[in-house]
Amino acid sequence: MQNKRLKKIYKKYWHWGIIFPVVVLFFIATGSFSYYTQEYAGSEPNVGLNKTDFVKWASPDETANYIFAKLYGQTGEISIYEGYNLYTSDIMRPRSFRSDHGELKPVSFLGIILIFGNIVKLAGYKVLPFLTPLFGALGIIFYYLLIKRIFGRTNALLSAVLLAVFPVFTYYAARSMFHNILFISLLIAALYFSVLMASNGNKRVKGIKNAFIELAKKFRFKEIIKLKIRARHFLFSALAGIFFGLAIMTRTSELVWIAPLLIILWLFNIRRIGLLKLLIFLIFLFSSLLPMFYHNQVLYGSPILGGYAEMNQSIVAIKDDSAAILSSTVDGRFTEIKTRARDIFNTIFYFGLNPKLSLFTANAYIRGMFPWLFYASLFGVVIFLLTFKKRKYKQWIFLGAWLIVSVILIFYYGSWHFFDNPDKAAITIGNSYTRYWLPIYLGLIPLACIFIIRLTQAICLLFRKTRDKDGQLKMEFTSARMNQGACRFAVRLLMIGVIAISSITFVLSGSDEGLIYLAQRQKDSRAEWQKILALTENNSTIITRYHDKLLFPERKVIVGFFNDKEMLKEYANLLDKLPVYYYNFTLPKNDMEYLNTRRLKEAGMQIQKVEKITSDFTLYKILENVK
Repeated sequence: MQNKRLKKIYKKYWHWGIIFPVVVLFFIATGSFSYYTQEYAGSEPNVGLNKTDFVKWASPDETANYIFAKLYGQTGEISIYEGYNLYTSDIMRPRSFRSDHGELKPVSFLGIILIFGNIVKLAGYKVLPFLTPLFGALGIIFYYLLIKRIFGRTNALLSAVLLAVFPVFTYYAARSMFHNILFISLLIAALYFSVLMASNGNKRVKGIKNAFIELAKKFRFKEIIKLKIRARHFLFSALAGIFFGLAIMTRTSELVWIAPLLIILWLFNIRRIGLLKLLIFLIFLFSSLLPMFYHNQVLYGSPILGGYAEMNQSIVAIKDDSAAILSSTVDGRFTEIKTRARDIFNTIFYFGLNPKLSLFTANAYIRGMFPWLFYASLFGVVIFLLTFKKRKYKQWIFLGAWLIVSVILIFYYGSWHFFDNPDKAAITIGNSYTRYWLPIYLGLIPLACIFIIRLTQAICLLFRKTRDKDGQLKMEFTSARMNQGACRFAVRLLMIGVIAISSITFVLSGSDEGLIYLAQRQKDSRAEWQKILALTENNSTIITRYHDKLLFPERKVIVGFFNDKEMLKEYANLLDKLPVYYYNFTLPKNDMEYLNTRRLKEAGMQIQKVEKITSDFTLYKILENVK
């Protein structure tokens, strides 16, 4: 009896014996990148810094997120006062920061700052580099639970393992101060609880009016039971609302496709969700957005405005055009409705709509970068359609919703030009398209697993072991089943292993932005950083183009060159107040002469070499011109 019970438990839960080790390994692997490159990079005796002082990031966005999350966790503030900006028209700031009358504020969305900052309050700032790997690991668990609800346990297990080694997911989990892994993990959790909220097992909830009428008649516990209102279903509604709200707060711009997704899911589940669960969902979604509304008001003067000036203009334009459409509809001015609708479309597609570029980019970053995923999912869709009679309602909703979301993402982001790599022609994992298209990749994985499952089943049905008259083993083609479970497990393990090895190799060294090369550049940057700090005063300002993320906040920074006369006037305003340096590519002799005899001299300045820091970059000091 005991053995039967143990077998039953094992049969039900053995998948977790794979999921949990995979999740732990994912966390260790992605978290170790930050562990190696940041907190424990070594000590620095020359400038009096210890081994925990060098926490630097490879992009301006990561730098801003880290600094403000740490600041918010320690002080509750999300701004840094820089008084010298009052003398320089607010130009003293790194990229991904904005300055309003001396107040440095984040340009990007506040979600990661507020979520990580609150965790810092409890656990300390040293956990910051490891929070994205942690949320990524939790995202894998929720991904397994979500896909299990839609496609079954086998598909979910394969999908979760493939997600754990999928290059984009692991890469940006290691690059741990980007928004995207936190966003996608919160979104996966939100979708999972939404599925539970609308699951077939739920009893349809009576309308609010009928519920209160019944409760008013008899205030007894058994009467609540009779109403078939299950508290856990309302809990799922609340959790779905909270996680959707946190995801929106983390990347508000994704509302362009999250809003249509929510509408689609609601329309196809109206009867399952009912009015009361929808109301609970909306209340908790709005409540989870309140911290963002509050800090937006404090920082930017409006609950719905953020740090992006272009996005703020778009929000205001859409609000005004929407109000005009409503007014025109009431008044019957239909010509104006068409004009305003066109304006809204142009505002949403701020950088234009370029279908040709979108399809080219999608081909490069989906089929070209991950051919195994593209072709496996393509065959998976074919199998899905050929077996349409066996497909469940929720699987069709998944496919339809994913297709609509993918079309929006491809034509919305694909119409933009992103140049995250200095080589504008390079197609690499570090370009923004990959992280923006994570929802597309995550939708392809279970479709690819449909093909993998069918392929392994076909392979294992081909052969079985038999013995001939002499007792020798031989292989026969047969449709009989023999050790099919072990065969399928072995073949799938082999296929996943090949994909995993290929994916991990791609993440580590598949391009110039591979993690191995990033780690080496981080090590080189540390030596660069220590030299510059040793050669400059604590209150100095450094004008630079590329190294603001390395030098801030230990030094004040201005992102600029010498090609703007108005900027030169601002630089000159600082010379009698602070030491001013310039750090950029080493200037040829002719350029130095030009600057000191023409460009800088006209602004009352001159430039002087301090020291060559690397083979390509030199530190210069800006001085008042001596006449």
